[in-house]
Amino acid sequence: MADPARTPRRRRAVALRYGLWFLVAAVLALTILVFALGRKEIEGAMGVSASAPYGSPFQLVNQSGAPATEAVLRGRPTALFFGFTHCPDVCPTTLFELAGYQKALKAEGRDLGIVFVSVDPERDTPDILRTYVGALSDDVTALTGDPAKVEAMLKGFGIYAKKVPQDGTDYTMDHTASVLLLDRAGVFQGTIAYGEDPAAAKAKLERLSAS
Repeated sequence: MADPARTPRRRRAVALRYGLWFLVAAVLALTILVFALGRKEIEGAMGVSASAPYGSPFQLVNQSGAPATEAVLRGRPTALFFGFTHCPDVCPTTLFELAGYQKALKAEGRDLGIVFVSVDPERDTPDILRTYVGALSDDVTALTGDPAKVEAMLKGFGIYAKKVPQDGTDYTMDHTASVLLLDRAGVFQGTIAYGEDPAAAKAKLERLSAS
């Protein structure tokens, strides 16, 4: 025969256990919901969408002085990089590596476009950009333009760039060093960080070229 004194305690213990399970399930569901909503808000703030082209419309010029708009980021998988020609290390290294990946992918029958946008339009004229990227590859599009229009593009693409004074009137630029990866429709597919493992970077570009 059951102990009458223990039965209520057992019932309370069972009820408490079920209550705790319900609480844990509720917290987990709430966490998933908050994460999902937060991710959507973040994607919206960054302009990243699963289907919409990344960034905003822009009007710049290429290294030949011809008008260039966001259309240069359509029609082929593209590695988009922002930098400047006076950059001592990050920019030339990144562009050299991208040109190498581009050559290797072409040998495999894959396509990859490279677009280099100057964050220093005051010094980077079309002529200077033509010489700069021409030494790396004949299949790199370089963009510059009116400083205000460049600044608007940087803002539209979520790119950080800031002039850093040096001795006298000289200056350098601090800027986002990651490469943005866009598919044929201009949709954001990821990034390549500066100094990223070459095998990992090439794998990302191979996937991009197949998109």
